[in-house]
Amino acid sequence: MSTSPQRARKSPPAASAPKASPAKAAGPRRRADAARNIAAIVDAALDCFRKDPGASLTAVANAAGVSRVTLYAHFPSREALLAAVLAHSVERADAALAAQRLEEGDAGEAFSRLVRSSWGILEQHAFLLSIAEGTVPASQLRKHHAKVLGRVEAVLGRGQEEGAFRTDLPTNWLVTTFYSLLHAAALEGEQRHLKKKEIPGILDRTLTSILRADSA
Repeated sequence: MSTSPQRARKSPPAASAPKASPAKAAGPRRRADAARNIAAIVDAALDCFRKDPGASLTAVANAAGVSRVTLYAHFPSREALLAAVLAHSVERADAALAAQRLEEGDAGEAFSRLVRSSWGILEQHAFLLSIAEGTVPASQLRKHHAKVLGRVEAVLGRGQEEGAFRTDLPTNWLVTTFYSLLHAAALEGEQRHLKKKEIPGILDRTLTSILRADSA
């Protein structure tokens, strides 16, 4: 008696890879678009404010290639945009100072390089100080410079350890003196009370005379 052939067993279908939901896929794309828009707006604002301190947010949006709605979604006010531009400028300044390798050489020479390079950076963005004056609180403006001022404090501290700089005054006061004189020089230069080409030397001589150990 013949037996019926066994039916071949079918292997179960391979599980298909789960598909990403449209919402999940759109999330990173939206974040990338937002980051690009913010960078474009900040760069455009820096350029617009340099050319015209009174430039409107509409002009900034047009220069950035975005709509006013997009600009206001990221920066609801002129003050908010200005704060972002200041933060961006300070980040550039910090990177430029990092390239100066201020931790090398004797502290006096490093401080002179710090003063002159800081002025070179500030001169390019002095127009921002004029715009920020009366708009951005002084305390907030100082906070924007915290990272840069940390580099100033490091050089001053090293100079005090080496005996080159005075130690009879608090270091944070000497940092404030550096910050205040640099910004005062920027405003004097903008108002043409000082010749800009002479300011680096004026600042270097003024601050060095204040800081020298024999000034104590």
